[in-house]
Amino acid sequence: MSFSKDVKEELFSIIPKSRHCIVAELAGIFLMHGIDIHKSMSDDALQRKVFTLLNKTRNIGKDVTVLSEDVYLETIKMVKLKDDCSMVDELIIQQPCCKRSFIRGAFLAAGSISDPNKGYHFEIVCNYESQAIQLVKAMNVFDVEAKYVSRNGKYVAYLKEGAQIVEILRVMEAAHSVMELENIRVVKEVRGTINRKVNCETANIGKTVSTAVRQIEDINLIDKHLGLENLPPQLQEIAAVRLEYPDTPLGSLGQYLDPPIGKSGVNHRLKKLAKIAEEFR
Repeated sequence: MSFSKDVKEELFSIIPKSRHCIVAELAGIFLMHGIDIHKSMSDDALQRKVFTLLNKTRNIGKDVTVLSEDVYLETIKMVKLKDDCSMVDELIIQQPCCKRSFIRGAFLAAGSISDPNKGYHFEIVCNYESQAIQLVKAMNVFDVEAKYVSRNGKYVAYLKEGAQIVEILRVMEAAHSVMELENIRVVKEVRGTINRKVNCETANIGKTVSTAVRQIEDINLIDKHLGLENLPPQLQEIAAVRLEYPDTPLGSLGQYLDPPIGKSGVNHRLKKLAKIAEEFR
């Protein structure tokens, strides 16, 4: 299964302990599905969750598998859903615990999470802008930076940062999914760090090689037009060492001189050679 389905499987098993939180979760589900929920709810797992929650609040019976018109209308009143299904009464989600349940219900009904191995994206698709605004407001109580955007006639509440998605999973009480996502994030961060170091080392090696090639070209040009034997002794010495050790970085090249000199001394002498070579170009 996908990571999104795994998260939902975990959330389907969570039943709030308090009646007001059960009502809040039902409010999130009914809000996202709208007035035709008793006809449009095709997800079997979501149906079972709805009937379980309704049985906890209204004692409709464990064997009920069809949401009757009467139960539907009574539930709409209970969750205080507006007539046009544009939002629920704020009294339903007044407490933080109820906001958690409300977000969980909305996600189960209309949410998804991308594969975290490929990227970080959490979203809940809303039918009305007022739904997205209410949902974003509830999510941001928990210090995430949820936003919403219009897309194909719908309004999508979303998060795009890995840390914020971890937090919203924690808010919805998906403990196992939180650990799984954290593990994936750690692996990705370690890989990213290693890749950056490798790229940096590769760039440094490339820079060292290209610099050495240019220095050797300068020395060969001087030898052709002037002769290395006509250079000052210090420049003769560094030219000979560079030709003998073409792949050696400047910091180590000076150790082959007698007496040894540091990187700045080596660089200074090679710059003198470069200046002389420029006269013959």
